[in-house]
Amino acid sequence: MPDALSPNCEPRPEGGAVDVLVLHYTGMETAEAALARLRDPEAKVSAHYFVDEDGKITPLVPENLRAWHAGVSFWRGEPNVNDRSIGIEIVNPGHDWGYRDFPLKQVDAVTDLCRDILTRHPIPARNVVGHSDIAPRRKQDPGERFPWQRLAAGGVGLWPAPAPVPHWGMAATIEALGRFGYDVADPHAALAAFQRHFRPKRVDGLPDRETAELLAGLLKAAGVSTV
Repeated sequence: MPDALSPNCEPRPEGGAVDVLVLHYTGMETAEAALARLRDPEAKVSAHYFVDEDGKITPLVPENLRAWHAGVSFWRGEPNVNDRSIGIEIVNPGHDWGYRDFPLKQVDAVTDLCRDILTRHPIPARNVVGHSDIAPRRKQDPGERFPWQRLAAGGVGLWPAPAPVPHWGMAATIEALGRFGYDVADPHAALAAFQRHFRPKRVDGLPDRETAELLAGLLKAAGVSTV
């Protein structure tokens, strides 16, 4: 059944808007295996959409239902991101199976899909996130090879221009990460997640001036006070 939906979904909590968009990579050896898992009731995982490397988009869960893609998660003070999000699985073997660049055709399809979703839901640019952003202690996807800057240029999410900062030690950086939305219970994991998304050339979980200036620029772009 190539067009079958996933059984792994349920009603959303009443009264809540969809205001987060989460991008994942599949992290499995083949697209076929990943798609089968997302439809397997025993696996208890799913996403709303699946995007193959050739750009084909397969809907798996209707947007009005809660898919099971985020797991234990947190963003901007709220846990249970599944309740208020749409999840997109992007085919890529990931760090365990030969992580590679995302084909341009696939990236363009993801961008178009995201833009379409944004017409239907009040999702601020600040809430277009990767799985690693909302679960920094557990996840790395979609990873440092994912072209977030290209998505932002296409109107999906944010990409920061550096802004000057008076302090860039760990305490100041982690405080700013928390204000942007990250779970900072594990400071190094949160910082690595930020770098993986916004400073992918070096992901080490350590504070430095470049990371702090990018974070300051991101807060400014998102309209979040830096004071």
